[in-house]
Amino acid sequence: MAVGEMSGMSFGVAMVCVGAAAWLTGGWESGARRTRLLMAGGEVMGAGPPPWEKALVGWRRLRGRLRVEGWSLVAGLVISVVGASVVPLLLGLAGVPLLGRVRRAAEARRELERRGDAVIGLCGALAGEVRAGRQPGEALLRAARESPGLGEAQAVVLAAARFGGDVPGALTDAARQPGADGLVGLAACWRVAVDRGAGLAAGLDRLEGALRAERDQRADLRAQLAGSRSTAVMLAGLPVLGLLLGTALGADPLHVLLHTGPGLACLLIGGVLEGVGLWWALRIVRGAEAA
Repeated sequence: MAVGEMSGMSFGVAMVCVGAAAWLTGGWESGARRTRLLMAGGEVMGAGPPPWEKALVGWRRLRGRLRVEGWSLVAGLVISVVGASVVPLLLGLAGVPLLGRVRRAAEARRELERRGDAVIGLCGALAGEVRAGRQPGEALLRAARESPGLGEAQAVVLAAARFGGDVPGALTDAARQPGADGLVGLAACWRVAVDRGAGLAAGLDRLEGALRAERDQRADLRAQLAGSRSTAVMLAGLPVLGLLLGTALGADPLHVLLHTGPGLACLLIGGVLEGVGLWWALRIVRGAEAA
């Protein structure tokens, strides 16, 4: 590739980076408005905050705008400028949906855990209210208000408890949400207590203990598998370390990978093998967690 073509490509990639940075920090219009507010008649209006505080505010704003998948695009832009090629930018764009899927899966897992903790808290609070001498309907109303993590079905459960509806049915419907399957046991305890006069508090205590033991078992298994997951991610990052070492030694590996035929072939094959290996290793870890 000629020197003029490489410099033109670098200039184009740099302009894309400038445009992205302007959008991430609030856009061209907000920058112009800030300039007009700070400058009046060619003089600065007020000293303003120190530079380090402005940099900190800008970093927080940028981190708030960018999610995990956004950093993939930023990394692709930076490497495109350094390597004078659009290939890293395309790879960064391709990584946006993949990282977005990973982020959504992590958020769904955290929501599932929060809902499971809410069910355990509901059982404990309901048992305490029943022991305090309140009727089951009133006790459920108070306990459900103190456990807001049940999701959309919380209003149905509260309405059934307030107006004498089918409380076990409402609890069973709420148990269909991911992470709320413990409400099926609560519905069974409610039926046994109301229909046969059994002690509701004792059944709730046993249910809460079982749910806590199951949660602790999952947490212990996840802690044991954390090492395997970290090892897989660390091994996946070794090629990046190799590129950094090659650059430090003056070998210019980015030029070989991005501007030569064998380098592009190695980049393509290595990227596919890297992705498949990481996916397979994490799949084994997830299978162990599910089991």
